[in-house]
Amino acid sequence: MKQRTLAREVSIKGSSLHTGDAVTLTLKPAPVDEGFVFRRIDLPGAPELRPRIDQVTDLVRATTIQVGHAKIQTVEHVLSALSGCGIDNVVIEMNASEPPILDGSAKPFVDLIMQGEPVEQDKDREYFTLDAAVSVTKGQSSIIALPSDELRISCTSADDRGIHTQHLSLTIDPDAFMTQIAAARTFTIYEDIEELLKLGKIKGGSLDCAVVIKGDKIISKEGLRFKDEFVRHKILDIIGDITLLGLPLKAHIIAVRPGHAINAELTKALAAKLEERKKGPKKKPRPTMVMPDETALDIRRILDTLPHRYPFVMIDRVVEFIGNDALVAIKNVSINEPYFQGHFPGNPVMPGVLQLEAMAQAAGILMLRRGSAEGKATLFMSADKVKFRKPVRPGDQLILNAKLTKTRGDKLAAAEVTCTVDGHVVSSADLMFAIINSSEMD
Repeated sequence: MKQRTLAREVSIKGSSLHTGDAVTLTLKPAPVDEGFVFRRIDLPGAPELRPRIDQVTDLVRATTIQVGHAKIQTVEHVLSALSGCGIDNVVIEMNASEPPILDGSAKPFVDLIMQGEPVEQDKDREYFTLDAAVSVTKGQSSIIALPSDELRISCTSADDRGIHTQHLSLTIDPDAFMTQIAAARTFTIYEDIEELLKLGKIKGGSLDCAVVIKGDKIISKEGLRFKDEFVRHKILDIIGDITLLGLPLKAHIIAVRPGHAINAELTKALAAKLEERKKGPKKKPRPTMVMPDETALDIRRILDTLPHRYPFVMIDRVVEFIGNDALVAIKNVSINEPYFQGHFPGNPVMPGVLQLEAMAQAAGILMLRRGSAEGKATLFMSADKVKFRKPVRPGDQLILNAKLTKTRGDKLAAAEVTCTVDGHVVSSADLMFAIINSSEMD
């Protein structure tokens, strides 16, 4: 399915529900991949907001988003209309902080969209298709989203007294939205009105833009548009709130007593799934031991295996393993080695003790290749027959040939190690070391 925008800009005027301010809202065409963009033309610089769930700042009887000093209140009805009508890209210009409430439904926005003449664009629409269940619970409310190849919403609506309980399940597409959902108006419980006024809400509220429930009676300037109008408006709000995900959703949403707060929690959970998918599958962690099938080790695998770190890593690469009991490794000797500053100025020579450490690390890697070495470390115990025959200088490549000569289970081992540079032996030693649990080194 192709992305869609409007062929021309269209405007509508009215009063906002919560602020009571007069506002003009204009929908303007936008290019592919632009998404929905709110533009506050009443503020300096006409700041733009691309509505996302991480921008939500208030969820009391409406969904409010804010970036910096720019805030948009009650975004759900206009976003629901755009999403429900299958619009992907549009600029929503406003000269106030809140869209007009109009008749309390999304139908006036749907009519406005139709006046703007939706048109296809030359790029396919991208969907977020859920592949695993996501659920959230908040008090007596709960929502679960299940994998589906379409957007379907099953909703149960009820007040605290169990009156006006309603249920509806619909597949949401433009036709279903425009005929079954868009005209459902916002509603409130009569007893909640005073508290909302104290909170600075519904300053522009009236029976022209809302249905009031008082006991088992409905107070409205016109009768109910649907027998189950309340649950239909709950579905309208869910569609608007999940639009903050940033992509059209394919999932089956099952909601029990939903509201903006729990809708936002669901959208956050879906956004986390979407971000996880964008990052791609998690890379399988490299093993922290030498695997039997490894024939060589690069520096990354050496760091996985040895606990040593800068400036005490003395092996740059294991060139090859020879059977189970021998290996060839290299240590590149660079002038950048920190010890050359003092050993010796003007005549840099690699300290013999560090050559001995390189031998021990090479032999330790060899021992960690034997048996189960997960979570193990080598501990250098003793050295015998240590000989230093030639100086090792910057620019040399130390070739280490290590061979195990004796093992005692997986606990102790002895090894012979010889270091050469350009085919000449520069040092050698017989070493003894132990295998311990890494936790024992703490």
